[in-house]
Formats: sequence, structure tokens, C-alpha cells
Amino acid sequence: MSVLAVAALSYLLGSLVMGVLYSRARGTDIRDRDLPGGSGTYRQYGLRAALLVAAGDILKGVAAALLARAFTPDHTWLAPLFVVLGHCYPVFFGFRGGGGIAPLGGALLVLAPWTLLGTLATALVVIPLYRAALQRHLKLNAVPFATVVAVPVGLLLAARFGGLSDLLAGGAAMAVRALHLLAAPRSA
Repeated sequence: MSVLAVAALSYLLGSLVMGVLYSRARGTDIRDRDLPGGSGTYRQYGLRAALLVAAGDILKGVAAALLARAFTPDHTWLAPLFVVLGHCYPVFFGFRGGGGIAPLGGALLVLAPWTLLGTLATALVVIPLYRAALQRHLKLNAVPFATVVAVPVGLLLAARFGGLSDLLAGGAAMAVRALHLLAAPRSA
């Protein structure tokens, strides 16, 4: 299988946005009210639905990574890049998708598990500490603060344990989406 085929299949997998599929099965479109990821699904439909959507979005990242590792082992970065781009800009849903966190996590679970584990652990430690000590003074949401701390840790871990190109590729796609959302938050 060629590099182009792996990129295309990863993008198509990413374009299966579970939050949109779930909400449409319920007769609505979550994107009219929220982003179609796990957190938006939680806000709109509750915990059970959010877990189902998040699991599906993680699994498509896993599937894309397994595909890339099997057929293009020298270019595994294709999986996180294109599965996240598909999730953020899904061809099946008018190029209006989510933020890409779960599919990137799924791809890294396969391609760079230590990097993923260390980055998540850092964020899980930083978020409650930030909320307890700094949030009332800085008045910023805890997630962006934790991201500023956890991303450099993830980069260091990726450089040490592998997966740097995978993390950078998927992170770049997420950064593009984040900038798009910041520029036009109502047109997500």
C-alpha cells in the first residue's frame, strides 16, 4: 500500500466523526450546539454517550496508526496527521468536525505510548494544582495552562522514547483547527 493510500484511508477514518454520527442517530446535529467530540457530547447527551463517542474517536486513531505502521513504517506520521485532519475537517460532514484530541490520542497510543502516557500524566497532575493555586488569580481555563506545561514534556518524551514526528504531525493538525476555531468560534 502506498503512502498516498495510507494518508487517504487515515483521512477517511478521521472523517467518521462519532459525535456527529451519534447525534444524527438521535435526530439532531450536535454541531448546531457544540463541538462533536467527547466533551461536547458529554455536555449535550451525558456521560454514557460521551464515553461511546470518545472511544470511537480513539479507535479510529488506533486503526489509522496500525495501518500506517503496517504499510508505511517509515512514514507513521501520516496516520496522526491525516486522521486528525479528517476528524477536524471531515469530508462526510461538510468539513465541520471536532478538535482532534481523541484521534491523536488513539494514534499515539499505538505509535508513541510512553509519550502519550507521560503527557497525559503531566496534564492530570498540573490541572488540579493549577485550579487550586493559580486559576482564581490568572482567570484562565485549566486546560490551556496544562497544555502549555504538558506539551514540552511530551516533546521531550517523544525525543527520548520515539514518536516525535507522530506527535508533531498530529499536533500541527490540531493547531490549525484551534486557530480556525479561535478565528471563527461560531462557525465550528
